[in-house]
Amino acid sequence: MRIANMRGRLTLLTTAGPVDVATASDGRFGPDPQAAYESFDEFSAWAAAQGPSAAVELDPATLGAPAPAPRQVFAIGLNYRDHAAEAGSALPDDPVVFTKFPSSLAGPDIAVPLPSGSVDWEVELVAVISRVARDVTVERAWEYVAGLTVGQDLSERQLQLRGPYPQFSLGKSHPGFSPIGPVLVTPDELADPDDLELGCAVNGEQLQKSRTAEMIFPVPRLVSYLSSIVTLYPGDVIFTGTPSGVGVARAPQRFLRPGDELRSWIEGIGEIRQRFQPQIPSP
Repeated sequence: MRIANMRGRLTLLTTAGPVDVATASDGRFGPDPQAAYESFDEFSAWAAAQGPSAAVELDPATLGAPAPAPRQVFAIGLNYRDHAAEAGSALPDDPVVFTKFPSSLAGPDIAVPLPSGSVDWEVELVAVISRVARDVTVERAWEYVAGLTVGQDLSERQLQLRGPYPQFSLGKSHPGFSPIGPVLVTPDELADPDDLELGCAVNGEQLQKSRTAEMIFPVPRLVSYLSSIVTLYPGDVIFTGTPSGVGVARAPQRFLRPGDELRSWIEGIGEIRQRFQPQIPSP
């Protein structure tokens, strides 16, 4: 199954084209994309009867985040061996977890105001939870994942790393700093949801490229670990970490500038684009 947030309405993507869920279901399922996760099993059964899914070409300007209003947004640091190496860090024994505030979520094709500081890119696979999860085993963890999408964990490094106590959550939660999309793809649509190519480019220059099989803690391990500590709710979002190639680790360091275009993609899911512009002070 592939679903999208098209003009703020839950949309199923089939070989016959986009299907407005609220209309096609005669109101059985509402138009709110976030609400679909509250009864995801029931929704999935209905969607399967609507015909085969398809990677439909969509107008990016019509798309919003496929999970636009989660209760919780988790993010994982140092989850690729090569990224840990470029950061000069030892491999973690357990997932390194921080949060991104939901107000930073955005759709897949947007203009992002650049705050003062040093704004960096981090392409990431993003998982969305399908049901209440507590103490889930690794073996059953995929049963609690509604689907996968593309994300950027944009990061203002000066605030993030400001001492003596780093501010990861604030440095990564400016408006537009958590774009996701273009669609949500259920794991069964992918040949191997644990091994997908991902990458990003700035102004056409590729800066990151890896495979999710290189994660230290793959999606099932993350779901199991998080659910052993907190309760995960339907529609919660997990940014699963970035591979090497970020700007702060380059010599010389490189950061996003007004006029830059950032393109990020994941095999079998699609791509997202952000354009960066100066931040206009509030009156």
